[in-house]
Amino acid sequence: MAVEFNNTQLTDIIELKNIEQTYDNGKVVILKDLNLLIEDIPERGQFVVILGPSGCGKSTLLRYIAGLQSPTEGQVLLQGKPRTENDRIGMVFQQYSSFPWMTVLENIALGLKYKGVPKAERLEKADEMLKIVGLEGHGNKFAQYPTLSGGQLQRVAIARSLLVNHEIILMDEPFGALDTNTRLHMQDFLIDIWEKVHPTIIFVTHDISEAVYLADDIFIMSKAPSQIHEHIKVNLPLHRDKNIKRDPNFIELVRYIEDKMMIL
Repeated sequence: MAVEFNNTQLTDIIELKNIEQTYDNGKVVILKDLNLLIEDIPERGQFVVILGPSGCGKSTLLRYIAGLQSPTEGQVLLQGKPRTENDRIGMVFQQYSSFPWMTVLENIALGLKYKGVPKAERLEKADEMLKIVGLEGHGNKFAQYPTLSGGQLQRVAIARSLLVNHEIILMDEPFGALDTNTRLHMQDFLIDIWEKVHPTIIFVTHDISEAVYLADDIFIMSKAPSQIHEHIKVNLPLHRDKNIKRDPNFIELVRYIEDKMMIL
């Protein structure tokens, strides 16, 4: 049974209405009557994580919001208005997306270049973002491995997304290619960014523990043809550190979601 969303007095930042996605002339149905509502929380933003079985369309939802794909049917609304080509929202992928022949600073400023921002202004803004994501001293390095580590390359992608639109960041399994230690550090880094900048982050992952650690809202999708099967408010302190993972409430919620995922 699909989740029903009740619109409150908060501003709608993202809404997907009656979404259907089919392929092969309608023979393959991935999404059917899917609805999703994410409201803006002033001075805080939201950290939303989407979970679900492989092939259920999690990444497809991000592509709608980013403008990389349109649904077969339904509406994609940003702040209550239909999405247009002029809406710029950055997306961070699992694969490193920086251009290796460009410097870190040039990569971060790239979105502003496409928006027509003068070079001096965009590089100045990119330099400010460089400090926010903890890459001071790396601005003139080429954005490539092994000049930069995997974690640093993902920081470049996050900085670029924030500079394009600091209100919304889309992240499609961004830590999937990282080793365990780097992944844990990047989780803490992302929490720090969220607390500093207050964006609404939409984050796709298969890692249930990671989802509970990062999110204040979790949406679980059913198998295809998919809908939002469950909406979970994470009842944990907004500021997270590794100690929260020993909290009985954290452990219980991870087990609850594991049980839910097993029956989808």
